[in-house]
Amino acid sequence: MVTGEVQRVGLFQPVTAGLLAAIVGFGSSFPIVLQGLAAAGASPAEAASGLIALSVVMGLLAIALSLRSRLPVSVAWSTPGAALLVSTGMPEGGFASAVGAFLVAALLIVAAGVWKSFGRAVAAIPASLANAMLAGVLLDLCLAPVRAAGTMPALALPIILVWALAWRFARLYAVPIAVVVTAVIVLVATPVPAGALHDIMPRLVLVTPSFSLDALVGIALPMFLVTMASQNVPGLAVLQANGYRPDVAPIFVSSGLASMITSLFGGHLVNLAAITAALCAGPEAHPDPSRRWIAAVTNGVGYVLLGLFAGFAAAFIAASPPLLIQAVAGLALLGALAGAISAALAKEAERIPAILTFVTTASGVSFFGIGGAFWGLLAGGAMLALARSGRH
Repeated sequence: MVTGEVQRVGLFQPVTAGLLAAIVGFGSSFPIVLQGLAAAGASPAEAASGLIALSVVMGLLAIALSLRSRLPVSVAWSTPGAALLVSTGMPEGGFASAVGAFLVAALLIVAAGVWKSFGRAVAAIPASLANAMLAGVLLDLCLAPVRAAGTMPALALPIILVWALAWRFARLYAVPIAVVVTAVIVLVATPVPAGALHDIMPRLVLVTPSFSLDALVGIALPMFLVTMASQNVPGLAVLQANGYRPDVAPIFVSSGLASMITSLFGGHLVNLAAITAALCAGPEAHPDPSRRWIAAVTNGVGYVLLGLFAGFAAAFIAASPPLLIQAVAGLALLGALAGAISAALAKEAERIPAILTFVTTASGVSFFGIGGAFWGLLAGGAMLALARSGRH
């Protein structure tokens, strides 16, 4: 595009790209976030508070980072972290213990930014094992569409069919369209309890954290690892692929501190966006790379505004059939599952340790109150160390 054409683009393209990224990001994964918080023991009010806090804080953080650096730094909540909560379930001590684990995971992200040796140690975890653990975390939720089709075919099959057709012809909108269709089906075909949608005004609930060993090892550590491996690292890769070289330390430190704030109101982690980041960092946002930060700022504004509707979203999800909502969440995560499995099995020499990590994590096994994600990573790491021990 010639210089005159670049100048004529103005603000329309980056603003629309940023708003689109916010709508797609929110609509594609808010059911997963709510399912995760509820599985960890959050009440409907606490889950709604967590969603509001996440939406507003990640929006404000994206605005601040993008304005400061003049780079398209997109921020999102940790979708893999929410999926981990679904597979792990409520820890001993209830949601307060989960919130304590969120705080520790946030501190680990701050440490990765401040302590470079620690950040390098995290980066040294083999990608095959990190992706295998993520795939194991995602598997159970990705089976939900099949379970829903078998249990309630009249409700689930139309959602799956619409999602498949949208994926074929308008892939970016496939999950938001499926969410809209689910909402219509719930309103028409399932009874919503009287008064379920009355209390939908945005309201934050302060959650006092507590700390337990099983939550720290079973939630905090795996959540930190999957967030770093599946959100922050790919998010940086998207920026680098588009020619940006951000200073990593401020991003990690600020996102960790922001996550500590969201934790106190029931949210888990915020981090770099991965998938929707491409909408703000690529040429779709603006032909001039120096102007794409406007898209990321608009994306942040969009998330703040969507946060005002988080109470309604949470109330609607709480009033809907759980399996149907899990089915939509599972459809949203199929792409992430496919990518994680592909990356986990990419290196032939690491496939057995990776598949051991995957099956152990997916089994949901729990020892000493510690969930399968930790044991999967431990088992795969031990197997990989054994395989490498005879090499010279």
